[in-house]
Amino acid sequence: MAISRRVTEFMQAASWIRRMFEQGNELRRIHGPENVFDFSLGNPDLEPPRAFQEALEAVVHDPTPGLHRYMSNAGFPDARARVAARVAETHAVDPEADGVVLTVGAAGALNVALKALLDPGSEVIVLAPYFPEYRFYIDNHGGKMVVVPTDARFDLDVDAVAAALTPATRAVIINSPNNPTGRVYAQARLDALGRLLDERAPDATLITDEPYRRVVYDGMDPGSVLRATPRSMVATSFSKDLGLAGERIGYLAVHPGHPDRRAMLAAAVFANRTLGFVNAPALMQRVIARMPDVSVDVPTYAARRRLLLDGLRDAGYDCVTPEGAFYLFPRAPLPDDLAFISAALEERLLVVPGAGFGTPGYFRISYAVPTETIVRAIPAFKRARERVLG
Repeated sequence: MAISRRVTEFMQAASWIRRMFEQGNELRRIHGPENVFDFSLGNPDLEPPRAFQEALEAVVHDPTPGLHRYMSNAGFPDARARVAARVAETHAVDPEADGVVLTVGAAGALNVALKALLDPGSEVIVLAPYFPEYRFYIDNHGGKMVVVPTDARFDLDVDAVAAALTPATRAVIINSPNNPTGRVYAQARLDALGRLLDERAPDATLITDEPYRRVVYDGMDPGSVLRATPRSMVATSFSKDLGLAGERIGYLAVHPGHPDRRAMLAAAVFANRTLGFVNAPALMQRVIARMPDVSVDVPTYAARRRLLLDGLRDAGYDCVTPEGAFYLFPRAPLPDDLAFISAALEERLLVVPGAGFGTPGYFRISYAVPTETIVRAIPAFKRARERVLG
């Protein structure tokens, strides 16, 4: 066999998101792009703010020698200091510049953290619905993913986490605002989770994956794991709040009071190098060091959320109101979400089955699409529901 059996198995079970995207390409070829409603991919469609363009132009024209060479595997000191200041402002906990490792996006940050934390057989708790790639990231480093359900409204269930803890638990990953549900976990629940881990799993680290942190609605406070327990870290990126998904710039920030902070940071820097990332892109490091505290036009996402949510509910769908990110996670009209996805394809609707996120019976919609697409798609959602219910 030419490639790993394990990789072959993972490829066969892998991301429904990309699978639907490829089916969308075929539908667009047959019917024309204007007649296909693709809600499958969480690809931010709002352009970066003008401040990004200005910072990018400034660094491109900076004649200082050596700016495109290797630097410390943790990143340029001024960029790390800027990120630390941003974390201190948003989390009310200052990791300081030496507590920040710049990474190749949030995915790079998570892989670096897991490489630093896990031994073969170590357990990592994730909350369902979960981002599908977590399974592969954890497996990359010899870990075992332990899936814990959220409650009926997709909120953090601390008692369910408590029931899943074992002596092998080395990390708990939370994703808030959540992909795919859009739920935001309140600080009180994060605090309860932090106390639980401090008391019952003192060797575990609480990791928050939060690239949607600034994409929140109705004044929602995303909370902070750094305020919940010292044994915590933030893995995130600028992909969603600045619309820079393709630039692959993110960071890992470790709590200043983490009892293994020094060793953890040394291991993270080592992992950044040996996983092949080496360092985050130099150009983007210099850009974020110059960036003011800005984001994409979140009210545009908020308006799309309301339009799509109202349209789906009018069509008979049950959906929890998302408090952040740019996804809806409605209940499918019948328990078999895969059957519903097939019916939706007949209406040229591309959405992702909940099974791909560890929660069958639901489906994910990304509203990182033009408003016109949402308006034109709502009748198709209604027809898809009628198609499966008869």
